[in-house]
Amino acid sequence: MSFVEQCVQDSLPIWEQCLNSPFLTAMADGSLPEECFKGYIVDDSLYLREYARVFAYGILYAKDMEEIRTYYSLLSFVNESEDSTRRYYVHRYGLDDEAIQRLPLRPQNQAYVDRMLQAAKDSEGPAECMMACLPCMLSYGWIFERLLREHPQVQQTVYGRFVSDYAGDYYEKLCKEWIGFAEKACANLSEQRKETCMKIFRDCSEHELHFWEMSMQPRADV
Repeated sequence: MSFVEQCVQDSLPIWEQCLNSPFLTAMADGSLPEECFKGYIVDDSLYLREYARVFAYGILYAKDMEEIRTYYSLLSFVNESEDSTRRYYVHRYGLDDEAIQRLPLRPQNQAYVDRMLQAAKDSEGPAECMMACLPCMLSYGWIFERLLREHPQVQQTVYGRFVSDYAGDYYEKLCKEWIGFAEKACANLSEQRKETCMKIFRDCSEHELHFWEMSMQPRADV
């Protein structure tokens, strides 16, 4: 079993809790109030801004062009592919990106991005940075593939476009590319660094769970 696979297996019970969280359970059957999803879109917009900063640290500390190209591809995905669906819902809910960026991060969101940024700042190389980024990337693919397979009717709801984005072949292909880079970054790590990296991965998976739990409470400022 590869190191990334070990990290995923270690955090899989947390991802199961995410999948079974009230927010995603309600999304699956179409009963999720749109006010909750509207708040999620705002929180996700703020999160993605900070997520991009994690890749910026990766680029800053990169030792070669392969690393820089990988982080650039991640930034491009956040800015183009992922942001396209986000903008669709921003427009649907009459939100304004400039106004969103002036809003505060909720405590669960702030704690999450703080953990990722600290891991990136303290990194000894790309391994720690990727362990901070991967739980979001990989858990979304795992969660929404399962959700779509078990609840195909979600495609007929307002959330169908969102779910399909993360359950599709294109997203799976990108995840495999990022995993490949992470595996190379984690090759030949000392046991101490492996423990550190697995803890970063697990911590960020737990923050993913807290984010979904937070999202069940609509924001009062939008």
